[in-house]
Amino acid sequence: MRAMVAGLGLLMTSVSTYGAEGALGRIGPDVHTNEVTYTVNGEQYKGFIARDINAEGDRPGVLVVHEWWGQTDYIRQRVEKLAALGYVAMAVDLYGNGKVAEHPDDAASFSSGVNENWSDAQANLEAAIGVLKGEGGVDPARIAAIGYCFGGGIVLNAALAGMPFKAVVSFHGSPGQIVDTPRHFDGRVLIQNGQDDSMVTQDALQSLVDTYQSVDTNVTVIQYPNAKHAFTNPYVDAKAGKFDLPLAYSPSADAASWQVMLNLFNKVFSGS
Repeated sequence: MRAMVAGLGLLMTSVSTYGAEGALGRIGPDVHTNEVTYTVNGEQYKGFIARDINAEGDRPGVLVVHEWWGQTDYIRQRVEKLAALGYVAMAVDLYGNGKVAEHPDDAASFSSGVNENWSDAQANLEAAIGVLKGEGGVDPARIAAIGYCFGGGIVLNAALAGMPFKAVVSFHGSPGQIVDTPRHFDGRVLIQNGQDDSMVTQDALQSLVDTYQSVDTNVTVIQYPNAKHAFTNPYVDAKAGKFDLPLAYSPSADAASWQVMLNLFNKVFSGS
């Protein structure tokens, strides 16, 4: 069996060694950004692309799928950070026209609309792949996708749909299955959640892992101790307080999960 699963009890006990800065850190001066508009089923969507203008040769590409809030500045910062590391990265827009939710009720409504129509969501991702591959200096054979919260659930379903990514990485993503017929995924699936995430049940997570195994997909699960939902977002504590949500930033889990992702990228993009 090709599926390789780290048990749901696996913990990253050394996360504190990454310090308090988290994963975002500083963005280098050579990162160039631009917005792009792409069309899916007659609707317009706004992507955000970043790249290191001094990087040589064809670089791997990474799609970044936003939280249920939408394509916020935080998501764009993730894209810029990836670019500073030599990737060509693109934030997708699943809500249309760059729409961003200011209230959890709106975020729930926007995200539910996407989850209820997977075919449109997949078409959006396919269009975004096309945009990214069309960027000069992108290796079309080396594309990955990462997602946060709602976006994590989306990339996990992209893997269930057998989309052509070398890897998908979910950060505190929803493990709910919205793909009707799971397919084998040729890449690697990495699920990174907080052990104290009250918005993700262990039963749901195990069910998703079982589904991946049933189609012989390579999946790894890592759970970080003392980390709640949205542990990668340094701006989430304000929203947690404002809207009484069970969210909290964890600099150590943020940095550790980012490094684990980079380690995976090094493997899959080098062909190992």
